[in-house]
Amino acid sequence: MLRTELIFGLMSISAFAQTPKVAPFDPRLPANTIVREDIFAGYDGNMERLARGETNLEALLVERPQAKATLMAWKGSIALTRAVYANEAGRSAEFEQQYRKALEFFAEALRLDSKDTGVLAVTGGSYAVFADRLPDKLRAEAWAASYKAYSALWQAQAGLLEHFPLHIKGELLAGMAQSAQRTGHPAESAEFVSRIVNTMPKTPYASMAQKWMDNPETASRTKLTCMSCHEPGRLAARTSALASKDAK
Repeated sequence: MLRTELIFGLMSISAFAQTPKVAPFDPRLPANTIVREDIFAGYDGNMERLARGETNLEALLVERPQAKATLMAWKGSIALTRAVYANEAGRSAEFEQQYRKALEFFAEALRLDSKDTGVLAVTGGSYAVFADRLPDKLRAEAWAASYKAYSALWQAQAGLLEHFPLHIKGELLAGMAQSAQRTGHPAESAEFVSRIVNTMPKTPYASMAQKWMDNPETASRTKLTCMSCHEPGRLAARTSALASKDAK
């Protein structure tokens, strides 16, 4: 009996020692801020950074259950990223598995909170980044999901548009313009392209939108979204600023 208890005790100690410890995140940092930079790096093909973002995401699911809806959308984005790269590498079984997971995670995020602006932005934006890189048979449904998410986001945030910083304003208008163009809503797309040109002069968004206006035939093979969301260092800057504030 004593030996059995000792064995189980040692096993418990060993398991505890092997469990990775994740330091608590600064509560002043939003969950999106913590995970997005690594996930964006994954969009560009850095799978190591993507995995780090996933590790932080799983820790946040435990630490911040109130953010679960948005974090599930990010899980969908991670799975979609892996699906696209697996497909382009010819790993069809992995693609099918990851794409199925992406659909399930996005659906769960919407089930948890279909009006959460984080859920809508991550869902719409993820499809906007990757829909054109999916197999032909899946592109229409991916763009439809993007358009639905952006439309709901527009309804929720249109009245606040002028108060948004460049990135958020640009991505919302560009997401509407591009997803509408890809889903057969040309008049609606043209409306948002015009908004970008008229309200965001001298920005990358306006520059590309003007090209769409000047040469409409290029719209189907170019993109408006993701013009300002991949700059590295945002998390480090926020963390440094908080540390400086604490030191005062």
